[in-house]
Amino acid sequence: MNELVTGDAVVLGLRPAKLPSRALAVVIDLVVVWAAYIVVSIVLTIATDSLDTAAVAALAVASFLLIPVGVPIAVETLSHGRSLGKLACGLRVVRDDGGPIRFRHALVRGAMGVVELLMSFGVIACVASLVSARGRRVGDLFAGTLVVRERVPTDRGRPVPPPPPWLVGRFSELDLSSVPDDLWLAVRQYLTRMGQLDAGVGWSMSQRLADDLAARTGVPLPPGVPPAAYLAAVVNERQARDSRRAFGSAAAAAAATVGPVGGPAPVARPPQPRPHVVGQPDAVPRDAPQDVTAPPASGFAPPA
Repeated sequence: MNELVTGDAVVLGLRPAKLPSRALAVVIDLVVVWAAYIVVSIVLTIATDSLDTAAVAALAVASFLLIPVGVPIAVETLSHGRSLGKLACGLRVVRDDGGPIRFRHALVRGAMGVVELLMSFGVIACVASLVSARGRRVGDLFAGTLVVRERVPTDRGRPVPPPPPWLVGRFSELDLSSVPDDLWLAVRQYLTRMGQLDAGVGWSMSQRLADDLAARTGVPLPPGVPPAAYLAAVVNERQARDSRRAFGSAAAAAAATVGPVGGPAPVARPPQPRPHVVGQPDAVPRDAPQDVTAPPASGFAPPA
């Protein structure tokens, strides 16, 4: 756990990929790349029939460097660690600190992949992945990267803790449209696991996540509000809005007062009228003016 809780905590809950899934992803990538390389080689052979031997050899080397080596590097850079095989297997390449990889990481991985995947037919990569506790090959060690699983079972036994009652509804005017899904995932994973973290690590992690969330919403963290409580309140507000869009305002009001996110909502019972007993005067005269705040005739009590 301590190895994965680093940086911006985006790898919380992600599991390192092991050899079988990584091998399947590599096989898919190699099949696609070599199929494209063979097609391009045939086209170049036909198109360069009139050229001399040196020019044909130069084009062959250039096509090899461009397709089997350059294309995987470009794909991993542009897709932030998701090649076709990794996308099919639910894998992704990230940095050791959990952030997305850049060109230099993909370049080192691709250059080492020529030796440990192509020249050795994957033997070096398999041995290194079996020896490594996190399934890393030699290219990952030199590049400072890690292949993780993105498709993990949902942990339904750990609901998100509710915010303090005095924070419920306080962020109803907050603009949450610019908050990306990966930040929501990181916040949720932190809230469900903050009881397992060291106090100092948990506080610094909640502060970073709260700062990122405040930067995305454009509203600074309110003074006097703990970062963890702020995160829980914003997540609760997002759930209330989702409930409002899906089920209407009544369900949103119930979601705003729910305990753990995803747990059963308390049922709000309308106030029951006091029965009138013959011969006993009512507590309120029948001809008294009606209070404008009294519940409507339907019996629905609007939230306070």
